[in-house]
Amino acid sequence: MINYILQVILFQVLFLAIYDFFLSKETFFAKNRWYLISTPVLSFILPFIKIPTFQKAVPEEFIIYLPEIVLSPEKVIQQTEIYQSVSVVNYLSILFWIGVSIFTILFLVKLFKIATLIRKYEVDKKQQFTLVFIPKQTKAFSFFNYIFLGKEIPKNQQEQIIAHELVHSKQKHSLDLLFFEFLKIVMWFNPMIFFYQKRITLIHEYISDDIATKSETREIYINNLLSNFFQVENIAFVNQFYKQTLIKKRIIMMKKNQSKKMNQLKYLVLIPVLVCMLFYTSCASKATVNKLTESERLAQNNLKVKNLELEAAILANKKLKDSITILNKESELNEKMNEFVKRKLYEKKLSESGEERINSDGSVSFMTIDKAPTFPGCETGDKYCFSKMVQMHFGKNFNADLPNQLGLETGKKRVFIAFKIDKEGKVVQIKARAPHPKLKAEVIRVMSTLPKMIPGEDNGNKVAVKYSIPFTLHIDKTK
Repeated sequence: MINYILQVILFQVLFLAIYDFFLSKETFFAKNRWYLISTPVLSFILPFIKIPTFQKAVPEEFIIYLPEIVLSPEKVIQQTEIYQSVSVVNYLSILFWIGVSIFTILFLVKLFKIATLIRKYEVDKKQQFTLVFIPKQTKAFSFFNYIFLGKEIPKNQQEQIIAHELVHSKQKHSLDLLFFEFLKIVMWFNPMIFFYQKRITLIHEYISDDIATKSETREIYINNLLSNFFQVENIAFVNQFYKQTLIKKRIIMMKKNQSKKMNQLKYLVLIPVLVCMLFYTSCASKATVNKLTESERLAQNNLKVKNLELEAAILANKKLKDSITILNKESELNEKMNEFVKRKLYEKKLSESGEERINSDGSVSFMTIDKAPTFPGCETGDKYCFSKMVQMHFGKNFNADLPNQLGLETGKKRVFIAFKIDKEGKVVQIKARAPHPKLKAEVIRVMSTLPKMIPGEDNGNKVAVKYSIPFTLHIDKTK
């Protein structure tokens, strides 16, 4: 979800950059208006578009998340006796809804202000609009078919202001501003929405000025615009005639010559930009789009493993109660059954891990590989045997005395290991992250001694396969 939001913001930044550099100084006001309305919507849709042709252009690889390796057997025995469900508090979700609530309240307050003005002051209903007079004020703004006019505005300027605001009313500019108010509520943390709203407000003024100046000379219109400094109602989604921050830009645009039709070709800049965006979104896997933070991912994976082990223990208990006589007499059958349960449990973990096929920057499900890499001594493509042999190799070769020599604090320490089995079956690209450099070096050393594997295959072709192993180390200075 976080990655999706980042993509939306990135696309909006690019769309606004194109607008500012190529389109903002042109007099194609109507086209620019629709550009500013459509591009933020497009930025929400693009991350969901996946074009298979683009996906095939990037070489595929696979990644597998192996079960966790845990040292200190005493701790493991204690932990496996009782499992307690851990609820992970999603603080980001809480923060999101707090922001939505605040911006919703602010929006309702603005609506209440407008409703109060309509209800409180003198109203004059015309054929095309409703005029609301505000006493002792020089405010002038509109909201849909309501035009709010300060009674202190000189009579000779009122007609011009009404004509200007009437353009806003007829072209439904308030809908545009309400649309961005809604986006501000949903994505209050996205600064690009605020930039979009400022630009659409300016475009609205350009459109109204352009139409209003057709009934009189631009010089007279500009002089009237500069004759007084009017107060402004602090409501973001109303169209305001006098807003001092926009007056200079409006005058510059009114004095500007009409843009040549040839300049409309600038909109074609969008084509290569959209192609690049589609290429990016197509090559990004679902795992990347919905990527969790590492801590969240590990917490969820650990919870899944614990739940699966608990289910297996319950299942084993039931089977033992039903078959206690047979199991006592046939120890060999008991051993085979335990091995079978472990194998099925491991396959269940893989099937429920949620990993999916990816491109070079993401992962795919291990279960989709036709033939997994094979550890020497295992049957071809045996995933369970592979995992078991890697763990045995690690436990046999890891220097168990090293952690107590590094001065680490008592408690649980996490190490993350990643490596790849390439198309030739070699173990390459070994990486590790550990709380101490010597511990990291020892982990890399142990994984470097893994034997050469039989490479994995998919669709008849040998493929590289990535692995990731969470490693937990229990430090107990009392032992």
